[in-house]
Amino acid sequence: MTRVLVVEDEPPIARALAINLRARHYEVDVAPDGRTALDLAATHHPDVVLLDLGLPDLDGTEVIAGLRGWSDVPIVVLSARATSDDKVEALDAGADDYVTKPFAMDELLARLRAALRRTAPVAESDLVLVTADFTIDLPSRRVVRDGHDVHLTPTEWRLLEVLVRNRGRLVFQKPLLQEVWGPAYGRETNYLRVYMQQLRRKLEPEPARPRYLITEPGMGYRFEA
Repeated sequence: MTRVLVVEDEPPIARALAINLRARHYEVDVAPDGRTALDLAATHHPDVVLLDLGLPDLDGTEVIAGLRGWSDVPIVVLSARATSDDKVEALDAGADDYVTKPFAMDELLARLRAALRRTAPVAESDLVLVTADFTIDLPSRRVVRDGHDVHLTPTEWRLLEVLVRNRGRLVFQKPLLQEVWGPAYGRETNYLRVYMQQLRRKLEPEPARPRYLITEPGMGYRFEA
């Protein structure tokens, strides 16, 4: 069974998370503060951590730093702090994802599954992504929709490939620009907007209401499947 460490000092939230996770056959440990969380992580070796930032003894970013000193366990932050600065600080500290309170349980569970997928060994079958609307074959550099190949420019393909390889995870604007266009780029966010619009027109069932190619305003992009 997959073991989840819930780090949350508000008993009603901790209890609700534990009940929902156990109902879905996860093993759950609950820590009400940062030091207990670090102790449980060292002894029980969780597969994923759900971490509140506002803890009574340590700030959540200190817990992230403590975990990252020895572990690559996926960390999904749960926090009422909603500013971009708070999100960037947590992600830069080593968190894998950030969910703002209040949150929908279905969304949180989807983020948790995505975090777990990213740490699973990559099998050859994982290099072919099948969605309800199209198929992406990474080794063949091919996208098929409605039985027909979708023509993508080299830049469109590279942008899509980076997002798909990081699916479920926020990719910040600057590293995305540098990955696709090169190290000299970092501020040309208009490039991303233009090419994301083009990809949505080619892949999304409703380009104005994207299902797969998601924008995190002011931060970056994420591919959800």
